[in-house]
Amino acid sequence: MDSKAASGVTPVIAATQAYERWLRKNVDVVESDLTLKHKLMRGSVFVFLRGTFYRWAALWPETVPDLAKAPRLLAVGDLHVENFGTWRDTEGRLIWGVNDFDEVSRMPYAVDLVRLVTSAIFAKRENDLAIADGDAADAVLQGYAASLESGGGPFVLEESHPNLREMALGAERDPVKFWGKLVNLSSVVPPKRIQKLLDAWLPDGAAETLFFSRIAGVGSLGRPRYVAVAECNGGLAAREAKAWLPSAWGWANGRPKDHAFAVQLLKRAVRQRDPYYVVKDGWVVRRLGPHCGRIELTQFPKHRNEKEILKAMGAETANLHLATAGASEEVLRDLSERKPGWLHDAAQAMANATEQDWKSFCSAGEGA
Repeated sequence: MDSKAASGVTPVIAATQAYERWLRKNVDVVESDLTLKHKLMRGSVFVFLRGTFYRWAALWPETVPDLAKAPRLLAVGDLHVENFGTWRDTEGRLIWGVNDFDEVSRMPYAVDLVRLVTSAIFAKRENDLAIADGDAADAVLQGYAASLESGGGPFVLEESHPNLREMALGAERDPVKFWGKLVNLSSVVPPKRIQKLLDAWLPDGAAETLFFSRIAGVGSLGRPRYVAVAECNGGLAAREAKAWLPSAWGWANGRPKDHAFAVQLLKRAVRQRDPYYVVKDGWVVRRLGPHCGRIELTQFPKHRNEKEILKAMGAETANLHLATAGASEEVLRDLSERKPGWLHDAAQAMANATEQDWKSFCSAGEGA
């Protein structure tokens, strides 16, 4: 019998402890943020899913072994219905797509699809989505397959995609509210090298720069995260630096020093690039703005077509998978050989396994 199991430590607790030991060896962990992460994870199975990609990577081959052998490509990894947002391209146009790339690695293409649908299942259980589980799976797969077959296409919101544009321009993303919230963060003095890094990515004319700490996300909670806000030509500009780590997929599979695959993925993907997203000197730097960031489920319009939104999420997933040369033909061939309902069945299996982990994590209490 495994010694940890014999001592009463469940697999999810053992994995969490091991992952966080590795985290502490690689970054200066913000312990209060890690404590908050544990609290948030106990409060919601959807949030637990977002915070435990390291555990998902271990559950994957055990729970859906047939999919573990699916064609591999550069995938997002930690994909879920709240990992989508907007940014401005070099033309100033508003673009929609996947927002976070912390866990990018080479993995079976189905990881992204199954995780996206699993997150929709949990969001429905928590009354944040209304679409039936099977319909969610069908919508994601329809959007994904159609985008792969067509060669993909960026989501430019200027005159198209009204559902997505309404989310992007919603009241919760009002510029006055955004900047008011940002400048009320806790002031900090980042290390000199981080100050220089942020200053280097602020626009010309930036002055009177102030630095803040920021608590955001779930999976990355515990990593240092700094924000620089500066006066710039009559307004404000902001940049964020977040400590970078190799993907938990690599960690779970014995490759704890994997490369920053996000850079490679974004360079080749079918999308309008965010010109201010960069991985440099062990930090992820990006622009923050009222319409440059993640869109939460609470920011979805009250009257929305969830099927169309999930189809768009599937299509955007394909846009990213197209970054791997030659992968689309192999993936489409694999999809053609799978039985109807396979995505829903796999997402349900992973949802059940994740929920069991969540209950075990909650039972362990504060000492987890």
